[in-house]
Amino acid sequence: MALTDEATDPVTARRPALAEMSDAWLVGRARELGAAVQRHEYTQQLEIVAMMDELLDETQRRGEPLLVAQLLRSSALARLATKGLAAEAEPRLDEMLAHTRRHGIALLRADAHALRGRRLVAAAQEDAALTEIARALAILDDSTIPDRQVGLRAWNRLLSSTLIDCWLVLNQLGVYEAAEEVIGRAAAAIRESASPHDIALQLINRIKMLLGWGLRLERIDEYDESAEKFRTAASMGAAAEGPFAESLFPRKANVAAIDQVGVLAAAPALNQPGAEHIDRLEKLHTERAFGHDREIVAIALARCLDKEGRREEALSVLRETRQSISDDTSQPSMRLNIARELARLDTTPDYASGASESLIDYARRLESEMWSLRESQIATLNARREHERLSAEHGAITQQALQDPLTGLPNRRALDEKLRQLASSADAQPLAVALVDLDGFKGVNDKQSHAEGDNVLRVVASTLRDALRGDDLVARYGGDEFIVLLPGTPASAAKMALGRAVKSVANLPHHLSHGVTLSIGLVSLRPQERGEQVLARADAAMYQAKRGGGNQVASANSMAADPAGAWATEAPPTDPAWDAEDHS
Repeated sequence: MALTDEATDPVTARRPALAEMSDAWLVGRARELGAAVQRHEYTQQLEIVAMMDELLDETQRRGEPLLVAQLLRSSALARLATKGLAAEAEPRLDEMLAHTRRHGIALLRADAHALRGRRLVAAAQEDAALTEIARALAILDDSTIPDRQVGLRAWNRLLSSTLIDCWLVLNQLGVYEAAEEVIGRAAAAIRESASPHDIALQLINRIKMLLGWGLRLERIDEYDESAEKFRTAASMGAAAEGPFAESLFPRKANVAAIDQVGVLAAAPALNQPGAEHIDRLEKLHTERAFGHDREIVAIALARCLDKEGRREEALSVLRETRQSISDDTSQPSMRLNIARELARLDTTPDYASGASESLIDYARRLESEMWSLRESQIATLNARREHERLSAEHGAITQQALQDPLTGLPNRRALDEKLRQLASSADAQPLAVALVDLDGFKGVNDKQSHAEGDNVLRVVASTLRDALRGDDLVARYGGDEFIVLLPGTPASAAKMALGRAVKSVANLPHHLSHGVTLSIGLVSLRPQERGEQVLARADAAMYQAKRGGGNQVASANSMAADPAGAWATEAPPTDPAWDAEDHS
């Protein structure tokens, strides 16, 4: 049975304690709010944005990388959909890009570029928007193997969602051939697992694209091809009724989809304009439409009114729509369609004199020129897409040479280069250097398996990385040893940070760590000291920590004073630079 708006309204729903909810619930809730923000008024949109931020705060507290990336996306999308908040989306998209790059979440990294493209279209920066879409598609072209940790179904849903975000920008710009390819890929990604909501969404998006495409073809006198687009859209509109009734779209009970969704009503009206569509379209024209349906609804309504001899009413609808979208730059192609429709209907008394005919001819020539520019856009998109793919491939090869394939951390070669760079930089002094060794790791390999040992190394590497600052370098030195470089960090602050890392690993669930702990040797780089010398001193300090029982930090300075304790009970001094941040 279909649910009413009131029963499913995410704005008025009770807010549960977020800490008690599952990760899947948080993602589902964000999806509901993302749909709601598209159809509510400004005051409620602000409430939804605040709710999104609460969900994001909770996911960041939990720290699961994929979950954080998904909620960063939702938070940015809510702002893109709310008037006046688009600029606030930019820092979240920047954070999403950095986060997905750091954690290797390729699909959502592509999505961050796609959403940047949407932001740029709204800012009337069409060329820059195409560049962002080219970057997104290049990443997706290289992301053909599903991530097993995400799961095939979830991976396909993420892929489809990212492709739809790319499609949206291409459709807004009127680059319909590329948009058709992208939306086809999106449909293929979820073909086997598509829900009624997914099917309805795909059909509505395709209908919207076909109607815009048909209107665009009319502008260059390709009427037969345009009529075919309208016929196909009308057929798809009829097919959308079933899945829409079972979808998650906000809707009124027992009311057909064609009476609720603008593009579904516009499709048969553009295919065969007539009086039978007018009441429905007039009602939808006065209501808040889905997305950018209002322009298409206005054109369909105007054509039906004109067909019935009500031209002045048709012109009134078009003028009102033109005025209402005067500040909206997000649909450049559709704005031209409104302008053309007005020019087509708003004839002057001296039409027979020839002046208006010349003007129409001139307009057609301009349209042909714009069509050529549009084809150039497609060529530019494809060229940039290939460039971005090759650049990414080259960058990946370079990155692989400096990256440990197991943990994703910098390898020994990258460490050597960074150590040389920091040693010669005055800004990096004092430079703390730590050698980290895993206690009990050999037992994991012997008693479990080498595969399980690899899993432990990955978990420890990630935990160690997350416990430190963004400017600190964690590198895999070899086997179960890691090196940490802490630039601009005195020994006291380094000791505190590394102590937190020791505690974080010791507190890992046993099924993840199998009980391994950290022994860390810490030293500070001396003037004129070579890399191999400072690492040798750190190695000696690490063995001191081992002899003290492991699960602790030892330094060269503390070895002579207390060889057994190695800072085990010493209360470290406070360093303000570290206390200002949370590194737990």
